[in-house]
Amino acid sequence: PGLTMFRVFTLSALLALAGSAHGFSGVPASQARSARSARTGASMADKPLRIGTRGSPLALAQAYETKRLLEEAFPELNEEGMIEICAMKSTGDMILDKALTEIGGKGLFTKELDVALLADEVDICVHSMKDVPTWLPEGTVLPCNLEREDTRDVFISTKGKKIEDLPDGSVIGSASLRRQSQILAKNPTLKVVNFRGNVQTRLRKLNEGEVDATLLALAGLKRMDMTEHLTSIIEMDEMLPAVAQGAIGIQCREDDERSLKYITKLCHQPTKIAVDCERAFLTALDGNCKTPIAGQAKIEDGKLHFRGLVAKPDGSQMFETTRTGAPEDAVAIGKDAGEELKAKCGPGFFAELEAVMASS
Repeated sequence: PGLTMFRVFTLSALLALAGSAHGFSGVPASQARSARSARTGASMADKPLRIGTRGSPLALAQAYETKRLLEEAFPELNEEGMIEICAMKSTGDMILDKALTEIGGKGLFTKELDVALLADEVDICVHSMKDVPTWLPEGTVLPCNLEREDTRDVFISTKGKKIEDLPDGSVIGSASLRRQSQILAKNPTLKVVNFRGNVQTRLRKLNEGEVDATLLALAGLKRMDMTEHLTSIIEMDEMLPAVAQGAIGIQCREDDERSLKYITKLCHQPTKIAVDCERAFLTALDGNCKTPIAGQAKIEDGKLHFRGLVAKPDGSQMFETTRTGAPEDAVAIGKDAGEELKAKCGPGFFAELEAVMASS
């Protein structure tokens, strides 16, 4: 009810837009700006706001939540046809039989959306922030984070109520090196296997007995009203969540004043401060899907509290740090924490990780 339009862009269509000569961004920002500048203000006012999103059930739930918030905040967008949901499959969604470390990392979930945004096929893109690389394509900005959902992980199994209940040698399905390292630190006899796909696919595989247990983000289950599937919630002192877990980000072109007006009003500042801190931590560590990194920031009693972690994939070695400071220093706090852990790990730590991942 109330949905205006649903459009699907195929990967081949998006890659055709990109053109191999233009590399990652697909369409030069200057070319896209020139095309847009030809429009009149009147035509822009009548033009539907196009929301780009991945086509998974969770991504669509997040896009429609964004649509609802925009319609509530701006009466002109509450008219029939003024917001379109434009769904597309990302490379990361289509290649499910390989780990992210083998096929390029987190940018695989955002590249097609970036191409569509720079080609003026969509006006804004809605992302799960933990999937967004720490850099953005030239010509785009990400000025908005919606209010954050619960950031904790959940344990799902019929073999026990928590990880510690699983018998030695049990198989846990997870594509996350962050989760893998913290699982194996608890019990190195457990086996963690690559386990990708949307939430529904992972639950089906679990029910079919492919694995004994799996871990998911509580935020995703809550957004899809699927919390009945969880066995238990894992507290943060037991499993530190991913950087930006539970946060939604909205991206647009840097010169698109109309979209900027809409999305900046939706920004939840405490969430953005926390996410900026966590992403600064990740940037300082040069973090990617090949490194088990966790980090969480939260404002409590006017202070920003941060905890970060770097580990080996097998859980045999773990480095942690904490920080407390002023919210306005969020980026500096995250950067300093990342630089501290980088120094603690030593110059050979990340090189060793790269070598291990390359040989696995």
